[in-house]
Amino acid sequence: MPHRIVVDGAGPSLIARGLVDAVVVGADRVAANGDVANKIGTYPLALAAARAGVPFVVAAPESTLDPDMPDGAAIEIEERAADEVLVVGGAKAAPAGSQAWNPAFDVTPADLVSAVVTEERVWRPGRS
Repeated sequence: MPHRIVVDGAGPSLIARGLVDAVVVGADRVAANGDVANKIGTYPLALAAARAGVPFVVAAPESTLDPDMPDGAAIEIEERAADEVLVVGGAKAAPAGSQAWNPAFDVTPADLVSAVVTEERVWRPGRS
């Protein structure tokens, strides 16, 4: 399948320009209602895909689906160290006194997910 890999910040712009046929992402957890937790930056890709009418597909192992997690609001979001944002190569990269908020994941609502594809099935949250 022809494809290109781009930096995450470029994705929504490329989608908006009509240069993307489909968005395929992984997932760290899929809630029972189809909300998807994945690396930070996934939600903006889903928003851009929805706006452009481009399919947004989650490819993940069946074990990622969590029937005991009712929805994305119940998923705990890991907060990473502020220094991952404030320090580059051992040197401070932000003005003195700056603080950072560094969530590792975001949650994409099920209504933005075209399909969840696992090794066992294709699930269309809210549609089946």
